[in-house]
Amino acid sequence: MPRPFQSVRRLSPLLGCLAVAALLLWWQPPREISAAVVVLVYLAMSLYCWRGQLPRKAASTDATSALVVTYASQGGQARLYAERSAEQLREAGLNVQLLPLNALEPSRLPARRILFVVSTYGEGEAPDDGARFERRLSTANLQLQDLEYAVLAFGDRQYRHFCAFGQRLDERMRQCGATPLFDRLEADRADPGVLRHWQQQLAHLSGNSDFSDWLPAPYRQWQLTERRCLNPGSAGAPVHHLTLVPVNDQQRWRAGDIVEVGPQHELARMERLLQQLGLDPQQRLDGQRLASQLAGLRLPDLDVLRTLDLPALLALPPLPHREYSIASIPTDGAVQLVVREARHPDGTLGLGSGWLCRHAAIGERIALRIRSNPDFHGPSVDTPLILIGNGTGIAGLRAHLRERAAAPQGSRSWLLFGERNAAHDFFFRDELQHWLDSGLLERLDLAFSRDQPEKRYVQQVLRDAADDLRRWIDQGAAIYVCGSLEGMGQEVQQILLGLLGQARLEQLSEQGRYRRDLY
Repeated sequence: MPRPFQSVRRLSPLLGCLAVAALLLWWQPPREISAAVVVLVYLAMSLYCWRGQLPRKAASTDATSALVVTYASQGGQARLYAERSAEQLREAGLNVQLLPLNALEPSRLPARRILFVVSTYGEGEAPDDGARFERRLSTANLQLQDLEYAVLAFGDRQYRHFCAFGQRLDERMRQCGATPLFDRLEADRADPGVLRHWQQQLAHLSGNSDFSDWLPAPYRQWQLTERRCLNPGSAGAPVHHLTLVPVNDQQRWRAGDIVEVGPQHELARMERLLQQLGLDPQQRLDGQRLASQLAGLRLPDLDVLRTLDLPALLALPPLPHREYSIASIPTDGAVQLVVREARHPDGTLGLGSGWLCRHAAIGERIALRIRSNPDFHGPSVDTPLILIGNGTGIAGLRAHLRERAAAPQGSRSWLLFGERNAAHDFFFRDELQHWLDSGLLERLDLAFSRDQPEKRYVQQVLRDAADDLRRWIDQGAAIYVCGSLEGMGQEVQQILLGLLGQARLEQLSEQGRYRRDLY
């Protein structure tokens, strides 16, 4: 209800009483009767207004508008991380329901987005608080095309049926037409890397990356040796190509792996903040300046900071990590990243991209760790590979092409890539052209959305290449998608469903021939 009408509703009891008072002046009954009539009218009008509020209150907490986090947990681990997931999403401002899986009815799901956090029990069974849901899910004839979901599965690889329940749940959801927000994550004995990745996906869903890592892991020191803008003059935000080398021992990784970066606040901002708190930014503790120590911590607002003494200040949790696809391979001798500057609504730079693209000086040390991402490792080199992506998703796709370029035997690759303008946003143009000329890239399809009056995106290019896509798939090709979850990733999923069908796409997923790295 618009604000003026809400005000009138709140004034209704008073207006009703004034009207009755005027009537009583004309009628002039005994004083006791007049008072009783006025009180009764006021109570009746107040009850009317109170009841009028109920539909709006119910609507504001309507389960159908919520994101649901649901859990099936035998020993309590899955429930714990479901609770932490719900807490992170609520802190980001989302309306979240937390429910045991058996509280859900498959034919009447309470939300259009559901996150399943589940463990596996015994010989691949569902936990007790999820068994009834699975029975009903397996027997019901459901059409869940409007549902988006994700699965975090807990298990132990020492057991034969590792994450079996989570796998069955994911497969059944796909069979019913539901759309995965991102591929299933499987946490072997609560693998910290998998849990940190799940937290990053929650951050993407909520649009808020300000969270505390549940299970932080130690970083290694890398040195930022080069930073180059890939799209000068672009109408979009600047995109930078970054090069980092390890300070001590060499690191190994594969195409498809992820780096987790420990960002820092701008040092000059920390110096100003400490001065506001009456502390010396140059003070050294354990050989490090106070401003530098503060730069890596998650800071509350200024009013809260003023209440903290120095030990409490230094005990604040570290900043949440940021994840980026690796754009290089180990033989390049360095980790290369492709990072777009992100900005908040007030114009300030995002924490991770601001640190890497603006605040960190060339030669400065960066806290970084490499996380294996086997679900996006490439297929054998003799498997034809279809790579689809947009924007900074070129990073993960480029690593796969570089890995194939380094292989002794030939391979077939097809890249479909989209950005804004060819004149400014054609990332790695010379390298891609070289691969096209050499035959490493058998086909290159590009979509620059702003280069024609009607916007054209990579998903439309994919749809237009339907016959060739089916032919490549029939010849054994795998499909790898890297880039934005919202928009590109979801629409590519729907187009592939339309072109290949639900059963074929499920088969490709089961065979490891359809993989996604979306953010």
